[in-house]
Amino acid sequence: MRVVLLTYGSRGDVEPMLGLAVELRALGAQVRVCAPPDFAELLDEAGVPLVPVGQSVREMVRGSVTGAGPLSAADLPRRAAALVTAAYDAATSAADGGCDAVVATGLIPAGAGARSVAEQLGVLYVWASYFPTYLPSPHHPPYEWSGTPLPPGLTDNRALWDLNAEQMNALFGEAVNTHRTSIGLPRVDQVRDHVFTDRPWLAADPTLAPWLEPADLDVVCTGAWLRPDHRPLPAELEAFLAAGAPPVYVGFGSMPMLDAEHVARAAVEAVRALGRRVLLSRGWAELALIDDQHDCHAVGEVNQQALFGRVAAVVHHGGAGTTTAAARAGVPQVVVPQIVDQPYWASRVAELGVGAAHDGPTPTADSLTTALRTALAPETRARATAVAGLVRADGAAVAAKLLFDAVGSDHAPVSA
Repeated sequence: MRVVLLTYGSRGDVEPMLGLAVELRALGAQVRVCAPPDFAELLDEAGVPLVPVGQSVREMVRGSVTGAGPLSAADLPRRAAALVTAAYDAATSAADGGCDAVVATGLIPAGAGARSVAEQLGVLYVWASYFPTYLPSPHHPPYEWSGTPLPPGLTDNRALWDLNAEQMNALFGEAVNTHRTSIGLPRVDQVRDHVFTDRPWLAADPTLAPWLEPADLDVVCTGAWLRPDHRPLPAELEAFLAAGAPPVYVGFGSMPMLDAEHVARAAVEAVRALGRRVLLSRGWAELALIDDQHDCHAVGEVNQQALFGRVAAVVHHGGAGTTTAAARAGVPQVVVPQIVDQPYWASRVAELGVGAAHDGPTPTADSLTTALRTALAPETRARATAVAGLVRADGAAVAAKLLFDAVGSDHAPVSA
């Protein structure tokens, strides 16, 4: 079986696809991953062929944080047109004349390009979401897109999702349909529903992110797509961990921050105020040490699976991957949400009692101190330990088996 996996997003979008790729290859499939060029080294280290999609996603994410640049609302239609074409071209190249399935996630225009390739080849197409609130449901509202806030007086979820569909058509409809027409495919009326299909997959842990029934969509819950990470921690980090009590990890992954210097200072001051050591992850925010004190250490990208079980708490942005990794490790969390799915994960951390949801995207020393007091409380640690025992690690294997079964039994229908 030959499978094309396509995503356009941050590392949190690419890592799960890599986890699925590893499981598919273990079953004997040939896999190619279409992803932003930012992650060429990551895919190369895993030995998975990469077909680059579009331009640097790091610049796009920076625009979403600042409210200007590539992800500003005014520029979305133009960027959408370019992304539809880039995704279509990448998936076509990855299929190299034929494949048995196309799996897509990330931004809607990228999914539209991927589905067009699947339609032309007559093969299985699957859309996957890493969090429930990306998918229409009567049980939750849609998340707010930058520049398109939800009406304050509208509370009916189905009405909000109808509005969401209209917004997606306004933002992406012309780009998607212009491209489809150019390659000989018919226009679509509802872009969002076309990309998601009526049977999308939810690649999220059912304890951390349950899908509530009854719902209008026939959602396939696979569990989170995780890739086992066996990399050792750097020697300098091992030395820091061994030199004292478990530190508090602070990192915002693939999220740039408006004022990284302020964020780093607030974090260090908050952790120190509680008598703890600090482990600062540089990430795309480029967080840096504020002084040369021995209670603080900075690292680049490291193996979270090996690290998180050895820290006192994890302060992060609320990406699906980091939230799941911390939950699996049984470590308390403080989520400082920025965009997209991150407010959802912040709310789930608080609801589950495994940490605290920071109020707003801009932390101060005082606000982080308050949140950390909750996270570092003994009862929070106990709850985090209990929840860790419920988090599954087989989601990618489940999804790989589902793909094999679908291709074998259904003779590669156009959509799952």
